[in-house]
Amino acid sequence: MADGENTSGIESIVKEFYAIIKEIWHVLAILLFIYLIWHFNLINGLLFLIGLVILGRVAWIFWIHYIQQDFISGIDFALLEIVPPRDVLRSPKAMELFITNALYHMSNKGGKEEYWQGAVWFWFSLEIASIEGQVHFYIRTPTRVQGLIETQIYAQYPQSQVKVAEDYTLAVDEISPESAWNGWGCEFGLDKPEAYPIRTYVDFGLDKDPKEEFKVDPISPVIEFFGSLQKGEQMWLQIIVTPSKKTYRTHGKWFATHDWVEQARVEVKKLLKDYTSIKGKGVILGADARVEVRVPAFLDNTVKAMNLKITKIGFDTGIRVFYAAKKEAFNMSNRRNVRLIFRQYAKPDSNQLNRINSTQADAYSGIFGLSSKKIMILANRMLNEYRERAFFHLPLRHHVFSKHTIVWPLESIISASVFVTPFFLPYFHHKTFVLNVEELATLWHFPGQILQVPTLERIESKEASPPTNLPI
Repeated sequence: MADGENTSGIESIVKEFYAIIKEIWHVLAILLFIYLIWHFNLINGLLFLIGLVILGRVAWIFWIHYIQQDFISGIDFALLEIVPPRDVLRSPKAMELFITNALYHMSNKGGKEEYWQGAVWFWFSLEIASIEGQVHFYIRTPTRVQGLIETQIYAQYPQSQVKVAEDYTLAVDEISPESAWNGWGCEFGLDKPEAYPIRTYVDFGLDKDPKEEFKVDPISPVIEFFGSLQKGEQMWLQIIVTPSKKTYRTHGKWFATHDWVEQARVEVKKLLKDYTSIKGKGVILGADARVEVRVPAFLDNTVKAMNLKITKIGFDTGIRVFYAAKKEAFNMSNRRNVRLIFRQYAKPDSNQLNRINSTQADAYSGIFGLSSKKIMILANRMLNEYRERAFFHLPLRHHVFSKHTIVWPLESIISASVFVTPFFLPYFHHKTFVLNVEELATLWHFPGQILQVPTLERIESKEASPPTNLPI
Protein backbone atom coordinates (compact mmCIF):
# COMPACT_ATOMS: atom_id res chain seq x y z
CA MET A 1 0.00 0.00 0.00
CA ALA A 2 2.89 2.28 0.84
CA ASP A 3 4.53 1.64 -2.55
CA GLY A 4 1.31 2.59 -4.29
CA GLU A 5 1.07 5.79 -2.30
CA ASN A 6 4.72 6.64 -3.09
CA THR A 7 4.13 6.03 -6.81
CA SER A 8 1.02 8.21 -6.71
CA GLY A 9 2.98 10.92 -4.91
CA ILE A 10 5.77 10.83 -7.51
CA GLU A 11 3.25 11.05 -10.35
CA SER A 12 1.63 14.01 -8.64
CA ILE A 13 5.00 15.77 -8.30
CA VAL A 14 5.81 15.09 -11.97
CA LYS A 15 2.45 16.53 -13.01
CA GLU A 16 3.04 19.62 -10.88
CA PHE A 17 6.52 20.08 -12.34
CA TYR A 18 5.23 19.60 -15.89
CA ALA A 19 2.47 22.15 -15.28
CA ILE A 20 4.99 24.72 -13.98
CA ILE A 21 7.35 24.18 -16.95
CA LYS A 22 4.45 24.47 -19.37
CA GLU A 23 3.45 27.75 -17.76
CA ILE A 24 6.89 29.44 -17.80
CA TRP A 25 8.64 27.79 -20.78
CA HIS A 26 8.67 31.05 -22.75
CA VAL A 27 10.44 32.84 -19.87
CA LEU A 28 13.10 30.11 -19.76
CA ALA A 29 13.55 30.35 -23.54
CA ILE A 30 14.09 34.12 -23.33
CA LEU A 31 16.64 33.72 -20.55
CA LEU A 32 18.50 31.07 -22.57
CA PHE A 33 18.47 33.34 -25.65
CA ILE A 34 19.85 36.30 -23.65
CA TYR A 35 22.60 34.10 -22.18
CA LEU A 36 23.69 32.87 -25.63
CA ILE A 37 23.77 36.44 -26.99
CA TRP A 38 25.89 37.59 -24.03
CA HIS A 39 28.19 34.54 -24.02
CA PHE A 40 29.04 34.68 -27.74
CA ASN A 41 29.08 38.52 -27.92
CA LEU A 42 26.37 38.79 -30.58
CA ILE A 43 24.99 42.19 -29.51
CA ASN A 44 25.71 43.94 -32.84
CA GLY A 45 24.19 41.13 -34.82
CA LEU A 46 21.14 41.13 -32.59
CA LEU A 47 20.63 44.90 -33.03
CA PHE A 48 20.91 44.49 -36.81
CA LEU A 49 18.37 41.67 -36.75
CA ILE A 50 15.92 43.69 -34.62
CA GLY A 51 16.25 46.69 -36.94
CA LEU A 52 15.70 44.47 -39.98
CA VAL A 53 12.55 42.97 -38.45
CA ILE A 54 11.15 46.42 -37.56
CA LEU A 55 11.82 47.84 -41.03
CA GLY A 56 10.35 44.73 -42.61
CA ARG A 57 7.23 45.04 -40.50
CA VAL A 58 6.80 48.73 -41.39
CA ALA A 59 7.30 47.99 -45.09
CA TRP A 60 4.73 45.20 -44.91
CA ILE A 61 2.14 47.50 -43.27
CA PHE A 62 2.69 50.16 -45.94
CA TRP A 63 2.41 47.57 -48.71
CA ILE A 64 -0.86 46.10 -47.42
CA HIS A 65 -2.29 49.59 -46.93
CA TYR A 66 -1.29 50.62 -50.47
CA ILE A 67 -2.78 47.59 -52.25
CA GLN A 68 -5.98 47.73 -50.17
CA GLN A 69 -6.52 51.40 -51.00
CA ASP A 70 -5.92 50.60 -54.66
CA PHE A 71 -8.49 47.78 -54.51
CA ILE A 72 -11.03 49.99 -52.70
CA SER A 73 -10.65 52.75 -55.30
CA GLY A 74 -12.03 50.29 -57.86
CA ILE A 75 -15.25 49.56 -55.93
CA ASP A 76 -18.35 51.37 -57.20
CA PHE A 77 -21.03 52.19 -54.63
CA ALA A 78 -24.73 52.94 -54.98
CA LEU A 79 -27.07 54.65 -52.54
CA LEU A 80 -30.47 52.93 -52.42
CA GLU A 81 -33.50 54.55 -50.83
CA ILE A 82 -35.92 52.11 -49.22
CA VAL A 83 -39.48 53.43 -49.06
CA PRO A 84 -41.41 51.26 -46.59
CA PRO A 85 -45.07 50.41 -47.09
CA ARG A 86 -47.80 52.32 -45.32
CA ASP A 87 -48.57 49.29 -43.15
CA VAL A 88 -45.46 47.54 -41.80
CA LEU A 89 -46.97 44.46 -40.16
CA ARG A 90 -43.76 42.55 -39.57
CA SER A 91 -41.58 42.67 -36.48
CA PRO A 92 -37.89 43.71 -36.65
CA LYS A 93 -37.18 39.98 -37.05
CA ALA A 94 -37.77 40.53 -40.77
CA MET A 95 -35.02 43.16 -40.84
CA GLU A 96 -32.78 40.76 -38.93
CA LEU A 97 -33.25 38.18 -41.68
CA PHE A 98 -32.51 40.82 -44.32
CA ILE A 99 -29.25 41.86 -42.64
CA THR A 100 -28.21 38.22 -42.24
CA ASN A 101 -28.89 37.23 -45.84
CA ALA A 102 -27.89 40.42 -47.66
CA LEU A 103 -25.01 42.01 -45.71
CA TYR A 104 -22.96 39.14 -44.32
CA HIS A 105 -20.39 38.85 -47.13
CA MET A 106 -17.63 36.88 -45.46
CA SER A 107 -15.01 35.03 -47.48
CA ASN A 108 -11.72 33.40 -46.63
CA LYS A 109 -9.43 35.55 -48.69
CA GLY A 110 -5.72 34.87 -48.65
CA GLY A 111 -2.64 34.43 -50.79
CA LYS A 112 -2.79 36.37 -54.04
CA GLU A 113 -6.19 37.95 -53.36
CA GLU A 114 -5.32 39.42 -49.98
CA TYR A 115 -1.58 40.07 -50.17
CA TRP A 116 -1.15 41.01 -53.84
CA GLN A 117 -4.52 42.32 -55.02
CA GLY A 118 -5.48 43.87 -51.67
CA ALA A 119 -8.99 42.35 -51.61
CA VAL A 120 -11.14 43.38 -48.62
CA TRP A 121 -14.57 42.39 -47.38
CA PHE A 122 -17.48 44.56 -48.49
CA TRP A 123 -18.96 47.02 -46.00
CA PHE A 124 -22.42 48.59 -45.98
CA SER A 125 -24.01 51.69 -44.51
CA LEU A 126 -27.52 51.61 -43.03
CA GLU A 127 -28.76 55.19 -42.86
CA ILE A 128 -31.67 57.33 -41.70
CA ALA A 129 -31.70 60.91 -42.95
CA SER A 130 -33.96 63.84 -42.15
CA ILE A 131 -33.99 66.57 -44.79
CA GLU A 132 -35.87 69.49 -43.22
CA GLY A 133 -38.04 66.99 -41.33
CA GLN A 134 -38.60 64.57 -44.23
CA VAL A 135 -37.33 61.17 -43.02
CA HIS A 136 -35.78 58.67 -45.42
CA PHE A 137 -34.17 55.21 -45.12
CA TYR A 138 -31.05 54.45 -47.17
CA ILE A 139 -28.57 51.64 -47.74
CA ARG A 140 -25.20 52.32 -49.32
CA THR A 141 -23.87 49.19 -51.01
CA PRO A 142 -21.25 48.13 -53.54
CA THR A 143 -22.95 47.97 -56.95
CA ARG A 144 -21.68 44.40 -57.33
CA VAL A 145 -24.26 43.18 -54.78
CA GLN A 146 -26.94 45.81 -55.42
CA GLY A 147 -29.25 43.20 -56.96
CA LEU A 148 -28.99 41.01 -53.89
CA ILE A 149 -29.89 43.93 -51.62
CA GLU A 150 -33.01 44.67 -53.66
CA THR A 151 -34.23 41.08 -53.83
CA GLN A 152 -33.72 40.53 -50.09
CA ILE A 153 -35.60 43.73 -49.23
CA TYR A 154 -38.53 42.60 -51.36
CA ALA A 155 -38.32 39.14 -49.80
CA GLN A 156 -39.04 40.60 -46.35
CA TYR A 157 -41.03 43.70 -47.34
CA PRO A 158 -42.72 42.87 -50.68
CA GLN A 159 -44.82 46.06 -50.64
CA SER A 160 -41.84 48.39 -50.23
CA GLN A 161 -40.04 50.32 -52.95
CA VAL A 162 -36.30 50.36 -53.66
CA LYS A 163 -34.83 53.08 -55.85
CA VAL A 164 -31.39 54.48 -56.60
CA ALA A 165 -30.94 57.92 -55.02
CA GLU A 166 -28.53 60.79 -55.24
CA ASP A 167 -26.22 61.22 -52.25
CA TYR A 168 -28.12 63.60 -49.98
CA THR A 169 -24.91 64.69 -48.24
CA LEU A 170 -23.77 66.55 -51.37
CA ALA A 171 -26.32 69.29 -50.68
CA VAL A 172 -24.05 70.49 -47.85
CA ASP A 173 -20.93 71.77 -49.57
CA GLU A 174 -18.71 72.38 -46.53
CA ILE A 175 -18.61 73.60 -42.95
CA SER A 176 -16.49 76.74 -42.74
CA PRO A 177 -16.71 80.41 -41.76
CA GLU A 178 -17.27 81.27 -45.43
CA SER A 179 -19.98 78.70 -46.22
CA ALA A 180 -23.72 78.97 -45.52
CA TRP A 181 -23.68 75.86 -43.32
CA ASN A 182 -22.83 75.05 -39.73
CA GLY A 183 -22.52 71.51 -38.44
CA TRP A 184 -21.91 69.23 -35.51
CA GLY A 185 -21.27 65.51 -35.42
CA CYS A 186 -20.38 62.68 -33.10
CA GLU A 187 -19.85 58.96 -33.03
CA PHE A 188 -21.14 56.37 -30.61
CA GLY A 189 -19.32 53.64 -28.72
CA LEU A 190 -20.20 50.95 -26.23
CA ASP A 191 -19.93 51.68 -22.52
CA LYS A 192 -18.69 48.15 -21.70
CA PRO A 193 -16.93 45.37 -23.64
CA GLU A 194 -18.91 44.26 -26.67
CA ALA A 195 -19.74 40.91 -25.08
CA TYR A 196 -22.42 42.79 -23.13
CA PRO A 197 -25.47 43.40 -25.39
CA ILE A 198 -27.62 46.50 -25.61
CA ARG A 199 -31.42 46.38 -25.23
CA THR A 200 -33.01 44.87 -28.34
CA TYR A 201 -36.45 44.57 -29.86
CA VAL A 202 -36.83 41.22 -28.07
CA ASP A 203 -36.61 43.06 -24.74
CA PHE A 204 -39.47 45.28 -25.95
CA GLY A 205 -41.59 42.24 -26.79
CA LEU A 206 -41.65 42.89 -30.54
CA ASP A 207 -40.59 39.31 -31.29
CA LYS A 208 -44.05 38.22 -30.08
CA ASP A 209 -45.83 40.38 -32.71
CA PRO A 210 -48.22 42.10 -30.30
CA LYS A 211 -51.23 44.02 -31.53
CA GLU A 212 -50.29 47.32 -33.11
CA GLU A 213 -51.79 49.43 -30.32
CA PHE A 214 -49.68 47.60 -27.73
CA LYS A 215 -46.35 47.88 -29.54
CA VAL A 216 -43.50 49.87 -28.01
CA ASP A 217 -41.02 50.37 -30.83
CA PRO A 218 -37.58 51.65 -29.73
CA ILE A 219 -36.92 53.30 -33.08
CA SER A 220 -39.95 55.58 -32.69
CA PRO A 221 -38.09 58.27 -30.65
CA VAL A 222 -35.43 58.49 -33.36
CA ILE A 223 -37.96 58.90 -36.18
CA GLU A 224 -40.02 61.40 -34.19
CA PHE A 225 -36.94 63.49 -33.38
CA PHE A 226 -35.71 63.41 -36.98
CA GLY A 227 -39.20 64.35 -38.18
CA SER A 228 -39.27 67.43 -35.93
CA LEU A 229 -36.50 69.29 -37.80
CA GLN A 230 -37.39 72.59 -39.42
CA LYS A 231 -36.57 74.30 -42.69
CA GLY A 232 -32.82 74.63 -43.25
CA GLU A 233 -31.98 71.70 -40.92
CA GLN A 234 -30.72 68.20 -41.71
CA MET A 235 -29.77 65.27 -39.49
CA TRP A 236 -28.18 62.04 -40.62
CA LEU A 237 -27.53 58.71 -38.95
CA GLN A 238 -25.30 56.01 -40.38
CA ILE A 239 -24.55 52.51 -39.08
CA ILE A 240 -21.63 51.06 -41.03
CA VAL A 241 -21.18 47.29 -40.86
CA THR A 242 -18.98 44.51 -42.16
CA PRO A 243 -18.76 40.86 -41.05
CA SER A 244 -16.70 40.68 -37.88
CA LYS A 245 -13.15 39.46 -38.22
CA LYS A 246 -11.88 41.20 -35.12
CA THR A 247 -9.34 39.12 -33.20
CA TYR A 248 -8.20 39.21 -29.60
CA ARG A 249 -4.96 38.01 -28.08
CA THR A 250 -5.32 34.69 -26.28
CA HIS A 251 -4.00 35.04 -22.74
CA GLY A 252 -1.02 32.83 -21.93
CA LYS A 253 -0.11 32.18 -25.59
CA TRP A 254 2.27 34.31 -27.59
CA PHE A 255 0.83 34.18 -31.08
CA ALA A 256 -2.63 32.69 -30.58
CA THR A 257 -5.75 34.77 -31.17
CA HIS A 258 -9.49 34.18 -30.92
CA ASP A 259 -12.69 35.72 -32.28
CA TRP A 260 -15.41 37.81 -30.64
CA VAL A 261 -17.46 34.75 -29.68
CA GLU A 262 -14.64 33.29 -27.65
CA GLN A 263 -13.91 36.74 -26.22
CA ALA A 264 -17.50 36.89 -24.98
CA ARG A 265 -16.91 33.63 -23.13
CA VAL A 266 -13.76 35.15 -21.63
CA GLU A 267 -15.79 38.13 -20.41
CA VAL A 268 -18.37 35.80 -18.86
CA LYS A 269 -15.61 33.96 -17.01
CA LYS A 270 -14.25 37.28 -15.74
CA LEU A 271 -17.69 38.30 -14.56
CA LEU A 272 -18.17 35.03 -12.69
CA LYS A 273 -14.63 34.66 -11.39
CA ASP A 274 -15.58 35.50 -7.80
CA TYR A 275 -18.42 32.98 -7.94
CA THR A 276 -16.39 30.10 -9.40
CA SER A 277 -14.62 27.41 -7.39
CA ILE A 278 -12.39 24.54 -8.55
CA LYS A 279 -12.52 21.46 -6.41
CA GLY A 280 -10.20 18.50 -6.75
CA LYS A 281 -6.51 17.71 -6.82
CA GLY A 282 -3.79 19.40 -8.84
CA VAL A 283 -3.04 22.95 -9.88
CA ILE A 284 -4.24 22.34 -13.41
CA LEU A 285 -7.70 21.40 -14.55
CA GLY A 286 -7.63 17.66 -14.96
CA ALA A 287 -9.91 14.67 -14.71
CA ASP A 288 -9.79 14.81 -10.94
CA ALA A 289 -10.95 18.45 -10.78
CA ARG A 290 -14.49 19.84 -10.76
CA VAL A 291 -15.60 23.39 -11.62
CA GLU A 292 -18.57 24.79 -9.76
CA VAL A 293 -20.16 28.11 -10.75
CA ARG A 294 -22.90 29.70 -8.69
CA VAL A 295 -24.40 32.65 -10.53
CA PRO A 296 -25.98 35.13 -8.11
CA ALA A 297 -29.52 36.25 -8.90
CA PHE A 298 -28.49 39.85 -9.70
CA LEU A 299 -26.16 38.59 -12.48
CA ASP A 300 -28.50 36.01 -13.91
CA ASN A 301 -30.06 38.25 -16.57
CA THR A 302 -26.68 39.66 -17.59
CA VAL A 303 -25.08 36.24 -18.07
CA LYS A 304 -28.09 34.99 -20.05
CA ALA A 305 -28.00 38.06 -22.30
CA MET A 306 -24.26 37.61 -22.95
CA ASN A 307 -24.76 33.96 -23.83
CA LEU A 308 -27.65 34.79 -26.15
CA LYS A 309 -25.64 37.46 -28.00
CA ILE A 310 -23.14 34.93 -29.34
CA THR A 311 -25.89 32.71 -30.77
CA LYS A 312 -26.28 35.13 -33.71
CA ILE A 313 -23.74 36.34 -36.26
CA GLY A 314 -21.82 39.51 -35.50
CA PHE A 315 -20.76 42.56 -37.47
CA ASP A 316 -17.97 45.03 -36.84
CA THR A 317 -19.93 48.25 -36.47
CA GLY A 318 -19.37 52.00 -36.45
CA ILE A 319 -22.11 54.55 -35.70
CA ARG A 320 -22.04 58.25 -36.59
CA VAL A 321 -24.60 61.08 -36.39
CA PHE A 322 -24.25 64.43 -38.15
CA TYR A 323 -26.38 67.56 -37.77
CA ALA A 324 -26.10 70.21 -40.50
CA ALA A 325 -28.10 73.42 -40.75
CA LYS A 326 -27.98 76.80 -42.38
CA LYS A 327 -26.27 79.18 -39.99
CA GLU A 328 -29.44 81.16 -39.36
CA ALA A 329 -31.37 77.91 -38.61
CA PHE A 330 -28.73 76.11 -36.52
CA ASN A 331 -30.40 74.95 -33.29
CA MET A 332 -28.18 74.19 -30.30
CA SER A 333 -31.01 72.26 -28.66
CA ASN A 334 -31.11 69.78 -31.54
CA ARG A 335 -27.36 69.34 -31.21
CA ARG A 336 -27.73 68.54 -27.53
CA ASN A 337 -30.66 66.20 -28.11
CA VAL A 338 -28.56 63.93 -30.34
CA ARG A 339 -26.89 62.43 -27.27
CA LEU A 340 -30.28 61.12 -26.13
CA ILE A 341 -31.51 59.39 -29.28
CA PHE A 342 -30.07 56.00 -28.21
CA ARG A 343 -31.00 56.17 -24.53
CA GLN A 344 -33.86 53.70 -25.04
CA TYR A 345 -31.34 50.99 -25.95
CA ALA A 346 -29.54 51.28 -22.61
CA LYS A 347 -29.51 48.16 -20.47
CA PRO A 348 -28.14 49.21 -17.05
CA ASP A 349 -27.09 45.69 -16.05
CA SER A 350 -25.47 45.08 -19.43
CA ASN A 351 -24.47 47.77 -21.96
CA GLN A 352 -25.39 51.05 -23.63
CA LEU A 353 -24.30 53.39 -26.43
CA ASN A 354 -22.41 56.52 -25.41
CA ARG A 355 -21.52 59.61 -27.43
CA ILE A 356 -17.81 59.94 -28.33
CA ASN A 357 -15.64 62.01 -30.70
CA SER A 358 -17.90 65.08 -30.68
CA THR A 359 -16.89 68.03 -32.87
CA GLN A 360 -16.95 70.68 -30.17
CA ALA A 361 -14.61 72.78 -28.03
CA ASP A 362 -13.71 69.93 -25.65
CA ALA A 363 -13.02 67.44 -28.44
CA TYR A 364 -9.49 66.85 -27.13
CA SER A 365 -9.87 65.97 -23.46
CA GLY A 366 -11.19 69.39 -22.53
CA ILE A 367 -7.97 70.81 -21.03
CA PHE A 368 -7.86 73.59 -23.60
CA GLY A 369 -10.93 74.68 -25.53
CA LEU A 370 -10.76 74.93 -29.31
CA SER A 371 -11.41 78.09 -31.27
CA SER A 372 -14.59 78.35 -33.35
CA LYS A 373 -12.53 78.02 -36.54
CA LYS A 374 -10.96 74.75 -35.39
CA ILE A 375 -14.37 73.45 -34.32
CA MET A 376 -15.61 74.07 -37.85
CA ILE A 377 -12.59 72.22 -39.22
CA LEU A 378 -13.48 69.19 -37.09
CA ALA A 379 -17.12 69.41 -38.22
CA ASN A 380 -16.06 69.61 -41.86
CA ARG A 381 -13.82 66.58 -41.37
CA MET A 382 -16.72 64.60 -39.97
CA LEU A 383 -18.91 65.76 -42.85
CA ASN A 384 -16.37 64.27 -45.29
CA GLU A 385 -16.02 61.10 -43.22
CA TYR A 386 -19.79 60.69 -43.21
CA ARG A 387 -19.90 61.28 -46.96
CA GLU A 388 -17.15 58.70 -47.51
CA ARG A 389 -18.81 56.26 -45.05
CA ALA A 390 -15.40 55.97 -43.42
CA PHE A 391 -14.90 53.59 -40.53
CA PHE A 392 -12.96 50.73 -42.11
CA HIS A 393 -9.76 50.88 -44.20
CA LEU A 394 -9.06 54.50 -43.31
CA PRO A 395 -6.39 56.66 -45.00
CA LEU A 396 -2.91 56.38 -43.52
CA ARG A 397 -3.12 59.81 -41.85
CA HIS A 398 -5.84 58.47 -39.53
CA HIS A 399 -3.43 55.80 -38.29
CA VAL A 400 -0.32 57.96 -37.98
CA PHE A 401 -1.69 61.20 -36.58
CA SER A 402 -4.75 60.46 -34.47
CA LYS A 403 -5.95 60.53 -30.87
CA HIS A 404 -4.98 56.87 -30.73
CA THR A 405 -1.29 57.50 -31.41
CA ILE A 406 -0.96 60.95 -29.79
CA VAL A 407 -1.97 60.20 -26.25
CA TRP A 408 -3.45 62.50 -23.61
CA PRO A 409 -2.55 65.22 -22.67
CA LEU A 410 -0.28 65.79 -25.66
CA GLU A 411 -3.14 65.70 -28.17
CA SER A 412 -4.99 68.41 -26.21
CA ILE A 413 -1.89 70.62 -26.05
CA ILE A 414 -1.14 70.20 -29.76
CA SER A 415 -4.70 70.89 -30.87
CA ALA A 416 -4.98 74.08 -28.79
CA SER A 417 -1.59 75.49 -29.73
CA VAL A 418 -1.73 78.71 -31.75
CA PHE A 419 1.45 77.61 -33.55
CA VAL A 420 -0.19 74.49 -34.98
CA THR A 421 -1.97 74.89 -38.30
CA PRO A 422 -5.41 73.30 -38.67
CA PHE A 423 -3.86 70.61 -40.89
CA PHE A 424 -2.13 69.13 -37.85
CA LEU A 425 -5.23 68.74 -35.69
CA PRO A 426 -5.14 65.08 -34.58
CA TYR A 427 -7.75 62.91 -36.23
CA PHE A 428 -10.37 61.12 -34.17
CA HIS A 429 -9.75 57.47 -33.49
CA HIS A 430 -12.84 55.81 -34.95
CA LYS A 431 -13.88 53.01 -32.62
CA THR A 432 -15.69 49.98 -33.99
CA PHE A 433 -17.32 47.24 -31.98
CA VAL A 434 -19.28 44.04 -32.54
CA LEU A 435 -23.07 44.07 -32.66
CA ASN A 436 -25.04 40.98 -33.64
CA VAL A 437 -27.89 41.01 -36.17
CA GLU A 438 -30.53 41.31 -33.48
CA GLU A 439 -28.94 44.50 -32.14
CA LEU A 440 -28.52 45.94 -35.66
CA ALA A 441 -32.13 45.18 -36.59
CA THR A 442 -33.19 47.00 -33.42
CA LEU A 443 -31.25 50.12 -34.40
CA TRP A 444 -32.36 50.12 -38.05
CA HIS A 445 -35.78 48.86 -39.08
CA PHE A 446 -39.02 50.23 -40.46
CA PRO A 447 -41.46 51.42 -37.78
CA GLY A 448 -44.92 49.90 -37.61
CA GLN A 449 -48.33 51.48 -38.02
CA ILE A 450 -48.33 52.83 -34.47
CA LEU A 451 -45.85 55.54 -35.51
CA GLN A 452 -47.83 58.17 -37.36
CA VAL A 453 -45.12 60.58 -38.50
CA PRO A 454 -46.42 62.44 -41.57
CA THR A 455 -42.90 63.33 -42.66
CA LEU A 456 -41.80 59.66 -42.93
CA GLU A 457 -42.07 58.77 -46.59
CA ARG A 458 -44.09 55.58 -47.14
CA ILE A 459 -45.73 53.80 -50.04
CA GLU A 460 -49.31 55.12 -50.14
CA SER A 461 -50.95 52.04 -51.62
CA LYS A 462 -50.14 48.35 -51.44
CA GLU A 463 -48.46 46.82 -54.46
CA ALA A 464 -49.58 43.38 -55.55
CA SER A 465 -46.03 42.07 -55.72
CA PRO A 466 -42.44 43.24 -56.10
CA PRO A 467 -41.17 44.10 -59.58
CA THR A 468 -40.82 41.09 -61.90
CA ASN A 469 -37.61 42.35 -63.50
CA LEU A 470 -35.41 42.19 -60.41
CA PRO A 471 -31.75 41.36 -61.15
CA ILE A 472 -30.67 37.82 -60.33
